Amino acid sequence: MSSYKVGVIGGDGIGPEVTAQALKVVGAAGVTLDTTDYDLGADRYIRTGEVLPDSVLEELRGYDAILMGAIGAPVGSTVVPPGTLERGMLLRLRFALDLYINLRPFTGVPGAPRPDCDFVVIRENTEGTYAGEGGFLRKGTPFEVATQGSVNTRHGVERCARFAFALAATRERRHLTLVHKTNVLTFAGDLWQRTVDEVAPDYPGVTRDYNHVDATCIYLVEDPTRYDVIVTDNLFGDIITDLAGAVAGGIGYAASANLNPDRTGPSMFEPVHGAANDIAGTGKANPAAAIRSAALMLDFLGEEKAAAAVTAAVTDFIHSTPEPTLSTAEIGDAIAERL
Repeated sequence: MSSYKVGVIGGDGIGPEVTAQALKVVGAAGVTLDTTDYDLGADRYIRTGEVLPDSVLEELRGYDAILMGAIGAPVGSTVVPPGTLERGMLLRLRFALDLYINLRPFTGVPGAPRPDCDFVVIRENTEGTYAGEGGFLRKGTPFEVATQGSVNTRHGVERCARFAFALAATRERRHLTLVHKTNVLTFAGDLWQRTVDEVAPDYPGVTRDYNHVDATCIYLVEDPTRYDVIVTDNLFGDIITDLAGAVAGGIGYAASANLNPDRTGPSMFEPVHGAANDIAGTGKANPAAAIRSAALMLDFLGEEKAAAAVTAAVTDFIHSTPEPTLSTAEIGDAIAERL
């Protein structure tokens, strides 16, 4: 096995705690990481007014991967304006490093509403309503107008669709579902539908379907087993993956990967949950999502055997301890011991 350079952004709240356990488990799996910690998040912003300095962004470009814990100010904080960290760090990293695939796998855990589910959501990660197109007219007056556009390019949609089809082709069910709102979003939806239709013949072994996003919300609750690989746009993907996390057992188990499949820069891996500042330092945080995210990182780095071993260890722990009363560090130890 090789050694990999990894930039570590522990972030805020429980972020550093769960990230420490993820790194512990990676070490137990036998993979050597050359890590550098970065002080980024709400605390740094409060101290310095900086979110992601240009110099730090340039440093991060030189890493093999980025492992993030969580960022976010305490709920109700007025010191950090809403969106400051999300746009200034998360979205900036996604856009600057071309992390155009957001991959979120969902496997049900014991006690979940649907412990039998097993599917992956592929969310386009650099376009849509998050691209920042829009603005105000007559702001602050009774006649104020706010517009928020959705940016969808053929290039962006096609590379996302191809990634999703290629992933579906490797899975047992070999099925892909496009999720959108084509009956109302007649321009963006049309581009997505046409692109998927035109790409599909290149993947003859993959069957496909289409669901409106509102119907998908119903199906995720009633029968998520109908899904294998979902491909969708940025906003819809953000929303339905939170619902999927709840259905599969809670976002404390939900991992994610922000991928640059072309490998022109590092990819970033992070749990779906937030900073949970209210329980920081109590040892109550579940590090399973962070550890699962680290497994996604290992797989993307080419350490498939180690990634599979970590995923299996997490799964074994979850199934043997469905309602863990262990501390954050004890859960990390229990998973590491299985390796």
